[in-house]
Amino acid sequence: MQFGIFTVGDLARDPVAGTTPSEHERIKRLVETAVRAEQAGLDVFAMGEHHNPPFVPSSPTTVLGFIAAQTSRILLSTSTTLITTNDPVKLAEDYAMLQHLADGRVDLMMGRGNTGPVYPWFGKDIRDGIALAVENYALLRRLWREEVVDWQGKFRTPLQGFTSTPRPLDGVPPFVWHGSIRSPQIAEQAAYYGDGFFHNNIFWPADHTKRMIELYRTRFEHYGHGSAEQAIVGLGGQTFMRPNSQDALREFRPYFAHSPVYGGGPSLEDTMDQTPLSVGSPQQVIDRTLAFRDYAGDYQRQLFNVDGMGLPHKTVLEQIDILGEQVVPVLRAEFAKNRPATVPDAPTHASLVAAAESQEADARN
Repeated sequence: MQFGIFTVGDLARDPVAGTTPSEHERIKRLVETAVRAEQAGLDVFAMGEHHNPPFVPSSPTTVLGFIAAQTSRILLSTSTTLITTNDPVKLAEDYAMLQHLADGRVDLMMGRGNTGPVYPWFGKDIRDGIALAVENYALLRRLWREEVVDWQGKFRTPLQGFTSTPRPLDGVPPFVWHGSIRSPQIAEQAAYYGDGFFHNNIFWPADHTKRMIELYRTRFEHYGHGSAEQAIVGLGGQTFMRPNSQDALREFRPYFAHSPVYGGGPSLEDTMDQTPLSVGSPQQVIDRTLAFRDYAGDYQRQLFNVDGMGLPHKTVLEQIDILGEQVVPVLRAEFAKNRPATVPDAPTHASLVAAAESQEADARN
């Protein structure tokens, strides 16, 4: 099972210190966060894509490429890549290039995003959101898997005899997760292709997450990719830890209260009760995370959000260290217990290459 962190890259004022980092500082800190995640023994660093203030990650491949040059092991992902407003041709080129630079340590999480105005900024209509996600991804898959593509669709100009360059590393495209919180059509899309489904359940109650994952697992099996328990599932979560739970609550509360997402809504305690938000001791976070399996089944990837909302960079690095030293080792051991042998690991470039070589050998024999 893979464990890691994800960031939305928001630029927020620290409500305690009263300071706001510059864009330059925030971008540099994203890189430092990823490097620290690798040093702490985490498996994945993922970052979102946004094109509006107060966010800075408008160019994920640039940042992830820079991180790839400073790391050697950690898998670099997106959370998410906007499949609706990006040109599939450019996505095919950019992420194949990143795949080469990172020696295969790349996968993607496709999503529609949660910022309505981004659609007209890139010449799209939000009312076409689902249709764009379906058409653009179908083209992206072909561009990665076919040497020469002839294609015509509804939302972009046709392609005639087009070859996307560079070709995917070792002839194997990056693994794709489809990220969604509320859209069953995206769970269906992930199941149709046999891709991964990532439910960023960070703001949602367990019963909703359970329904979405069950839909994906059922349809994954329907399309013949394997049994429901073999479907590839990822979950999000948000955490803040201190050795003493009271200290964690006291320190996190002002950031929660001033958050544009959480502030003004249910209390911190109510939010923790109704969503996966975990604020407390490392053991409390362990217990809460292990409980995700009760409604998600055995799954493959767990990502935590530990930054944003103006949290000091020093505090963010401390959270990563706690995850790496006290939380993730226990979670690895506990999630491995009684895990059926039929449940697959999260795909990696190496495993995808091995699977492709096995299929080629079978075809020859």
